[in-house]
Amino acid sequence: MHAVLTNLEAASDAVDEVNALKGKIWDLESHFDSSKDKTQFRRYEEACDRVKNFYKEQHAKQTFEFNINARVQFHKNTRARMGIWEAMEKLNTLVDDSDPDTDVSQIEHLLQTAEAIRRDGRPEWMQVVGLVHDLGKLLYLFGSEGQWDVVGDTFVVGCKFSDRIIYPDTFDANPDSKDTIFSTDYGVYQPNCGLENVMLSWGHDEYLYHVLKNQSTLPEEGLAIIRYHSFYPWHREGAYSHLTNTADEKVLAAVRAFNPYDLYSKSDNPVDPEALKPYYSNLIEKYFPEVIEW
Repeated sequence: MHAVLTNLEAASDAVDEVNALKGKIWDLESHFDSSKDKTQFRRYEEACDRVKNFYKEQHAKQTFEFNINARVQFHKNTRARMGIWEAMEKLNTLVDDSDPDTDVSQIEHLLQTAEAIRRDGRPEWMQVVGLVHDLGKLLYLFGSEGQWDVVGDTFVVGCKFSDRIIYPDTFDANPDSKDTIFSTDYGVYQPNCGLENVMLSWGHDEYLYHVLKNQSTLPEEGLAIIRYHSFYPWHREGAYSHLTNTADEKVLAAVRAFNPYDLYSKSDNPVDPEALKPYYSNLIEKYFPEVIEW
């Protein structure tokens, strides 16, 4: 009897170990991008006028006041009711003016990202995050003021604009840069208050995060990826350490693990949405309701 119990305990320990490994598999180094020349991505110094003009407008108009009003309007209205795949198809007419790396359709970028994650053997929740991470760009079709309040790298508003943001000089046209409070290091925030307590520039990341945090079964890491994947000053350049806390460090690893799939899959071969639809429809059913309020 003792031997049987010992064997059962050993088997149970082995299962626990496998489950623990499965839970951490997202944190492994990416492999799909090992042969890619990463110096060819995010070359903003050589970007076309379309990209430079986009950031000039975004940096001038993303004020603290605008961001407060954008959130008020978000809570006032439901813009559409539809499922995830329908949302992907609806988004497919948009070309992102802020992106120097690609002009492929949005549904192709989403599927390229998800497929790269899938090929590297990452868990299903991470694959489906890759599939939906840019769906917040639907804002552009829901009556945004332009692309400047939908796409582009995000940053903190309500305090001094970091010099690690793309084209930092263009913030001179933003009135907050001259405000006696908003132009200080901490602005309206407290030291190490945590990113959950700061306001990031309004756009597709913030919007989708607020849409899905109560309408999905995604883990904390998945929601963090959605909210912070365009927050390059933080997860790539190391800015805002004076505002972050230990909770942010926990999810930073997930955001950084996701970033190569978002960034470097843009040069992958074209994908066939209809051929991939059955697989991803199954994943969608696991993590989202049939109809989502947008």
